[in-house]
Amino acid sequence: MNIMIAGGSGFLGNALARSFLADGHKVFILTRGTHSLPGTQAVPWDAKTTNGWGHLVNEMDVIIHLAGKTLASWPWTAATKKAFHDSRVIPGLALVEAILQATQRPGIFIQQSGINHYGLSGDLADESTPPGSDFLSQLTVEWENTTKPLEELGLRRVVTRTAPVLDKKDGLMPLMALPVRLFVGGPMGDGKFCIPWIHIQDWVGAMRHLIANDNARGVYNLIAPVPTSNAEFNRTLASVLRRPYWFPVPAFLLRTFLGEMSVLIVEGRFSQPKRLTESGYRFQFPGPREALTDLFS
Repeated sequence: MNIMIAGGSGFLGNALARSFLADGHKVFILTRGTHSLPGTQAVPWDAKTTNGWGHLVNEMDVIIHLAGKTLASWPWTAATKKAFHDSRVIPGLALVEAILQATQRPGIFIQQSGINHYGLSGDLADESTPPGSDFLSQLTVEWENTTKPLEELGLRRVVTRTAPVLDKKDGLMPLMALPVRLFVGGPMGDGKFCIPWIHIQDWVGAMRHLIANDNARGVYNLIAPVPTSNAEFNRTLASVLRRPYWFPVPAFLLRTFLGEMSVLIVEGRFSQPKRLTESGYRFQFPGPREALTDLFS
């Protein structure tokens, strides 16, 4: 297959591209830089228009939209929040334009989104749960709606509402592990809220599963199936790293220091991958003990 990944130069895109390359597929990375993973083809784009790359859509079997500024960007100023929005929505519009102009369209389009779609509190959420009213929830709504017109073309579109992806060297995991490594690990706030996560191998596995399943359409939650509280996750992390598990970090201190960004670590709603498991996907790392042991053993 020919596979195009927008935002493919990050650690998620690289992990997915390696998996595709290992199976002999051709991978094209839309990038604003000049370098990409060895074995892939770097395709320059400005993440705004179809100039210089739009014609390649005619050759693609799969297009994956991963573009977006990382939410782990402190502080969350008005300019930063605008960048979160624009780096997701504007590239999506360009991808839709390229597909509309194509004479040969891809078999599937995958739209990355976030598990924070469902808001900060409430009962266990699944794919049918309505969005929250907070900033991150509304951001995912706009992000997803950007490429919704593709469904009107009859194109198979899959929306992957993804939890933070755990990887030993990249993403949020090194930052999450740092306090524990420094012997000051403990729960954040009261520790009762959900900490959503998915192991990098399961994220890649789920993406490959959805591409291969011709019946896969619509929204899928990419999150580990075992609901995990912040306290349980950090206690397990301390155990795996053989470090002590101390007193909680007061939520008000985190909110004072991090501002609005603190919602990433002191608030969260429990969600489940209902449609993903119903489609037949089997998690390699369903719980935090298995996942963290694999990453740090």
